[in-house]
Amino acid sequence: MQVLTTIGLIVIGVLLFEFIIFAHEFGHFITAKRSGVQVNEFALGMGPKLISFKKGETRYSLRAFPIGGFCAMEGEDQSSDNPRAFTNAKVWKRMIIIVAGAVMNILVGFVLMVIVTINQTSFVGTTVTKFTPDSYTANSGLQVGDKIVSVGGYSVANSRDLSLGIQLLPCEEVDPASLTVYKQDCCVYAKNYLISMCDNKIIDYNTANALYEGVLSEEAEKINAAKSKDEAYALYKGAIDKFYTEAKAEKPKDFSYPEIKVQDKRVRYVGDVKVVRDGEKTELEDVQFYTVKKGDSGDETAVQIDFYLQPKDKNFGTVMEETFTGTVSMAKSVWKSFEMLIQGRFHLSDMSGPVGITKAVSDVASVGMQSSFGDAVLNIVFFMALITVNLGIVNMLPFPALDGGRFVFLLIEAIIRRPLPRKLEYIVNGIGLALLILFIIFISINDITKLINGTFPSIS
Repeated sequence: MQVLTTIGLIVIGVLLFEFIIFAHEFGHFITAKRSGVQVNEFALGMGPKLISFKKGETRYSLRAFPIGGFCAMEGEDQSSDNPRAFTNAKVWKRMIIIVAGAVMNILVGFVLMVIVTINQTSFVGTTVTKFTPDSYTANSGLQVGDKIVSVGGYSVANSRDLSLGIQLLPCEEVDPASLTVYKQDCCVYAKNYLISMCDNKIIDYNTANALYEGVLSEEAEKINAAKSKDEAYALYKGAIDKFYTEAKAEKPKDFSYPEIKVQDKRVRYVGDVKVVRDGEKTELEDVQFYTVKKGDSGDETAVQIDFYLQPKDKNFGTVMEETFTGTVSMAKSVWKSFEMLIQGRFHLSDMSGPVGITKAVSDVASVGMQSSFGDAVLNIVFFMALITVNLGIVNMLPFPALDGGRFVFLLIEAIIRRPLPRKLEYIVNGIGLALLILFIIFISINDITKLINGTFPSIS
């Protein structure tokens, strides 16, 4: 049954992917028709024809392999004397036809995001309402009531932007003997001591939870406001004393306060944060975010959000707002990926093609299935929204053979008021297409190699 469910989810993913391709090509198709350009064939899929019929001047085809599609216009890739050929249409009409595919991708992404957003049970904004007791950000600048508008230079419009902005921060060494780190340690040690009281059966879980929400939260605020290490340490000891007092528990005979150990090396995810505080924009420098070690060796690190965000009412307005900002966030993340690729923070080997996308669809579906079939479908829909927005933006890059490359030729033609030599355009686009095919082959082989070696990153 599990196998059939997984296969069903992959089929849903493939159908959604083909819908994305259909939407892109339909954008070209409908604008070509409206502009009077002759469309010879509109095809969904590639390879041999499974179903084909002709209506008017256009042949409609469903092809064997669900990995693409095309809208073949008269005179698109070769000269034609037909007055309704693409090359003979006015340049502004050709511009509209070229960009229509990408526009449709963005619109489809928006529609898919509506489906995802409307099924979310709650929304949050970007205003800090509360810190966890062991929060790092609480003693390095951030305050309750701050509305976060950027993290590390990455603009923040919603909680997704905030999460991505934090994930993109650099992890770097900080002064292990600083007051900031010492206060962080005092709060963490106090939390760990409370956990040990529960583990050692001194208090039960319900009491520990009440002390966490009450005493620890209150004392952590005082520790974070301390002006010296001595003051912070005294407050830390006071917090432990209050655990016993509030729980009406006796201290063990061998009781002692755990000493705060200063380590030789400490790393933190650090970045400048812009907030709106009391109606004024304020820049907080070198805010430290909660950093944890991961992996068997403990050499790897991860960053976590250590504060709570203000909830938002769910209504038509907030659904539309979250949908719009979520779609924009996806577009921003695509551009950010290109920026990081140029900077060397990502490598070509980190990119995925059709094989990797299929694996990712399976992964996001599996994660969703841990709760329900509906969640698995929503995960796939969200992933496909990301793919279609990605496709729309990537396709408009000024690279030969992509729509963006073709648009550049049309823009030059509009500026100089005459077309560039068609032979030049065909050669440039031909070279670009060959490079794209080689690139797809490269990343597909890379995906297959990672799957065989078991090194393909999983989504969990």
